Amino acid sequence: MDRTLVLVRHGQSEWNLKNLFTGWEDPDLTEVGVEEAHSAGKTLKAAGLSFDCAFTSELTRAQKTLDIMLQELGQTGIPITRDIALNERDYGDLSGLNKADAAVNWGEEQVMIWRRSFDVAPPGGESLRDTLARTLPYYLRVILPELLGGKNVLVVAHGNSLRALVMVLEGLDKDGIIKRELATGAPQLYRLAPDSRVIEHRDLSV
Repeated sequence: MDRTLVLVRHGQSEWNLKNLFTGWEDPDLTEVGVEEAHSAGKTLKAAGLSFDCAFTSELTRAQKTLDIMLQELGQTGIPITRDIALNERDYGDLSGLNKADAAVNWGEEQVMIWRRSFDVAPPGGESLRDTLARTLPYYLRVILPELLGGKNVLVVAHGNSLRALVMVLEGLDKDGIIKRELATGAPQLYRLAPDSRVIEHRDLSV
């Protein structure tokens, strides 16, 4: 299938396991995260998918997930582009804090607003709208032309940078994207028409 885009959130990281706000910090994958990456690669191989190029962030957890997936696919030779535009949402002053401790410091309601609202940013950090403002232009300028040229593209990044893209691909409003979750290591497949419309979406993890 040409013009196929697959988005994958990285496998579980050490800070996911510890329930810490991660953002632009750079923890490694856990053993579970490594297994999730292997599983995601096997899922794509079983679906008969192959890719012409791949994109990821500048953070280790996403890069390692991509590398493992490409090993499983037997496609380690394809071009890989790493860019800060695909980094996770920057959590600012929350980065490195346990989510429960943050709720004690700022109040549970305020922390939930920072985590789940579309346009309210934590101190020193980014809202989901801010993340969309850097991720979407990169998609339109760099990734979409590859797809419209008939290529199949794999993007391995982060929960919020990918949710920003999902918001556009799936036509979700700011309330809809707040409810949309992306599990670690769960490939999402989108097939595009020549005019860039999404004509098929499948969650390959189910």
